[in-house]
Amino acid sequence: MKVAIVTDSNSGITQAEAKELGIFVLPMPFMIDGRDYYEDINLTQREFYEKLKDGSDISTSQPSPESVTGLWDKVLESYDALVHIPMSSGLSGSCQTAVMLSEDYEGKVEVVNNQRISVTQRQSVMDARELADAGRSAAEIRKYLEDTKFDSSIYIMLDTLKYLKKGGRITPAAAALGTLLKLKPVLQIQGEKLDAFSKARTIKQAKNVMMTAIGHDMENRFGDKSGRRIHLFIAYTDNEAAALELKEELRAAFPETGEIYIAPLSLSVSCHIGPGALAIACTKAMD
Repeated sequence: MKVAIVTDSNSGITQAEAKELGIFVLPMPFMIDGRDYYEDINLTQREFYEKLKDGSDISTSQPSPESVTGLWDKVLESYDALVHIPMSSGLSGSCQTAVMLSEDYEGKVEVVNNQRISVTQRQSVMDARELADAGRSAAEIRKYLEDTKFDSSIYIMLDTLKYLKKGGRITPAAAALGTLLKLKPVLQIQGEKLDAFSKARTIKQAKNVMMTAIGHDMENRFGDKSGRRIHLFIAYTDNEAAALELKEELRAAFPETGEIYIAPLSLSVSCHIGPGALAIACTKAMD
């Protein structure tokens, strides 16, 4: 059985990389100042942050049903079945919509409620591709990804509270106080949604909070203190130089882990947290 792997651009996988990997990526839609944009189609990372900093009115939405089924129909012309890995159901309704749409495909489409985003979602895609290459069915791949969906963590340090306030996620008073105290909030994504985790006064303290949290998860949640069977990632919003610096610090803290993958954070998350953010993430490797 020939099984295709489909995801969305929240995974951070570009259209060009998708072709190299032999997978398919659905671009996420954005509305910016009344105009429709699609990530990595007519909206680049640079253009997005320029518009964000200029104060443009930016909103996100889930892909239209027609765009989802249109991609599936095209893929199924060459494949027997497909596994669709959307962004976390806790962050968007696109997963539930895809589940409903898949009911018309008579078992040829398996939608994974993987509850991941950005670099951890990308790792799910890579695991799915490996399982497909090994001959696993679409249903078997979906079951594995859902059984292991919580074997991941993301911790994100914010550089500004402006965009959380703008999106109504914190009150103006809390944002003003946090700005006055020069706080660097650390948020977390543990499957369902973006939540508060900790606060720090400096970037250095925030990075230490994130590295400590990752180390705790590796040892206590995943049973791998050394990190030999852990994938480590860094994600960032418009600050690649800071991400590269963090990579060296993370490598020193966890010298036994493999290569640390770095990528821009998903734009669907970036529009709520703004530029200058840094994230550390990990997932447990497949057995």
